Amino acid sequence: MAKIITIGREFGSGGRELGKRLADELGIAYYDNEIITKIAERTEFAEGYVQHVMENGPSALLPITIGRSFYMGADPIVEQNNAIYREQSNLIQEFAQKSDCVIVGRSADYILRDRHPFRLFIYADMEHKMERCKWRAPENEHFTDKELKRHIQDVDKRRGRYYQFFTGQAWGDRLNYDLCINTSNTEIPELVKAVARLVQ
Repeated sequence: MAKIITIGREFGSGGRELGKRLADELGIAYYDNEIITKIAERTEFAEGYVQHVMENGPSALLPITIGRSFYMGADPIVEQNNAIYREQSNLIQEFAQKSDCVIVGRSADYILRDRHPFRLFIYADMEHKMERCKWRAPENEHFTDKELKRHIQDVDKRRGRYYQFFTGQAWGDRLNYDLCINTSNTEIPELVKAVARLVQ
């Protein structure tokens, strides 16, 4: 039976680290940011724009950059967002068909619903998310605690908006996942070993 594991995660929860370590522990493929690069290659949209759409959800950002030119089609925002989501869906389906894998974010749990992946959602309390953000990205230290908290909340809000727009489901709702993990008081490597035993 194929091992397809999808990971939804709050910003600063350690979900990306957990996903990478879990893929290594299981000896299977891992997909995350490279999805953005491949979408840009396939669609000829600028990689920065693809990342903007995937991080911020559908928006009326103009002009829309395609390579080094500007796209001026009818209803371009909807067309661009749908094209990016379609290509994202195609890529994720291809990855899951090719081999066992861990896929972080990108609405993979919904896109692969017919393949019945093991769906994880990783979360943490705000204090631990702030600590992890400062530890993992020293550039975040220039934020005041209030600013960093607002930044984390904004990222999570955008992720939720993107997920709901394309799936019609509530991001982070426990009913949409097989296992929800609070990483607040647990070391990621310890969690990885437990999850690996569960999915093997």
